[in-house]
Amino acid sequence: MEKRKIEIMDTTLRDGEQTSGVSFAAEEKVSIVRLLIEELNVDRVEIASARVSEGEFKSVQKIARWAKSHGYLDRIEILGFIDGTESLDWITNAGCKVVNLLCKGSEKHCTFQLRKTVQQHVTDIKKVIADAKNRGMNVNIYLEDWSNGMRDSQHYVFDMMDELQHEPIDRFMLPDTLGILNPDEARIFCQTMIERYPDLHFDFHAHNDYDLAVANVFEAVKAGIDGVHVTVNGLGERAGNAPITSVVAVIHDQLKLQTNIAEDKLYHVSKIVESYSGIRIPNNKPIIGDNVFTQVAGVHADGDKKKNLYFNDLMPERFGRSREYALGKNSGKANIVKNLEALGIEVDDESVKKITERIIELGDKKELVSPDELPYIVSDVLKNGTDNQDIQMLNYSLTLTNGMRPTATVKVSIKGEVYQQTAAGEGQYHAFSKAMFKIYRDLKKPTPELLDYVVVIPPGGQTNAYVQTIITWKFDGKIFKTRGLDADQTAAAIKATMKMLNMIESGNIPTINYMQLP
Repeated sequence: MEKRKIEIMDTTLRDGEQTSGVSFAAEEKVSIVRLLIEELNVDRVEIASARVSEGEFKSVQKIARWAKSHGYLDRIEILGFIDGTESLDWITNAGCKVVNLLCKGSEKHCTFQLRKTVQQHVTDIKKVIADAKNRGMNVNIYLEDWSNGMRDSQHYVFDMMDELQHEPIDRFMLPDTLGILNPDEARIFCQTMIERYPDLHFDFHAHNDYDLAVANVFEAVKAGIDGVHVTVNGLGERAGNAPITSVVAVIHDQLKLQTNIAEDKLYHVSKIVESYSGIRIPNNKPIIGDNVFTQVAGVHADGDKKKNLYFNDLMPERFGRSREYALGKNSGKANIVKNLEALGIEVDDESVKKITERIIELGDKKELVSPDELPYIVSDVLKNGTDNQDIQMLNYSLTLTNGMRPTATVKVSIKGEVYQQTAAGEGQYHAFSKAMFKIYRDLKKPTPELLDYVVVIPPGGQTNAYVQTIITWKFDGKIFKTRGLDADQTAAAIKATMKMLNMIESGNIPTINYMQLP
């Protein structure tokens, strides 16, 4: 038997634009509608409220022209009001033909906001419906504050529905306007409506004030609701609306039902809307957050490698994404190997062990190491290092003050003896070098010549990315390079310098040309 298919209506451009601080430009709105319909295959798109502004009117006109030219005009909807002909005139002049009429779904709203009886309100609604049909428009009905109506005044809801059920209305839309429902209420209230009016099409519209929007959609669909309303990234007034990504995943995986949504386009569309809206997607947002397909613990990577032990049905490939294995202090060998394989880097077990130890050490300085930084860490571990640490940095202090020369104080151990010096320089590293070489001059130890100093940042590196400082030295007629890795470029240069000093101390100066960074 064919699975029941749930209709998806996206209201990012109407309800979603009521998010504080969000306002889409006309071109962005056209782009979003195109993405929703042509890429995601959303069934319907609610794009605006009537009578908002002249700018909104022009945006709707652009969308309507595009939709009509591509055969999508029946899928474009506008929120209208029970205001005689004003909303219908606005919608018609904009070029659209589907109106979602906002009616009062609770007795309190009807009595205190409209100051009318249910019969008076119904009479007004019927007049607008008749006018819309005379214009060749399709009509859906929003029962605003329906959730409170079902809690406090079911007789009012039923009186209204009894009057409207035989009108030419395509869909009755049941909004939890203030986000008050819990899943039990969502199921019971939706079930009550469906059982009482079995021949009508019902949509459910959830808000997320209690973080229950997706759970309430789940129960509404279980109860037999025909369609649900969503927004991209959960945009919407106050705590937002039900996000399309989570809703679609729940319908497909938890309820084993169908939608027309193209899952593999969800992430792409979400990132574009993130850019247009200026509202960042939280890193832990299901399906689309940056971190949700990243395994951090090494044991998880190990389990994935052996039998996909830490996978669930939310496979990243479904949503146009890929699984990643985080590098940090919680990383294990399996995480490191997964990332090395992805970069095409092959190293032996002993090298993997060293790389793992280095990543754990670096991970104590910041939460995660990015895959872009991994080649730098491999280079740092495998190239130009020395096991002989006759010279150790015990402590250093760098001071940078506006209007004064930078100063550095260093404290080092050379073969067990401790030395300390302070110097000023033209920069922090220059000051460090002068303090260090003061110690060497006092000990009558030779020092190298610095030929080149390069700081390299990983591709796409963030401001907290690890940087690699590559210093080229000349000593005793030999030219060689050392590398240091740290989040701070001066600290990285100091590490490169300490490597150089230990090489000279041990006599282990390389005599080959070292290739540049991967």
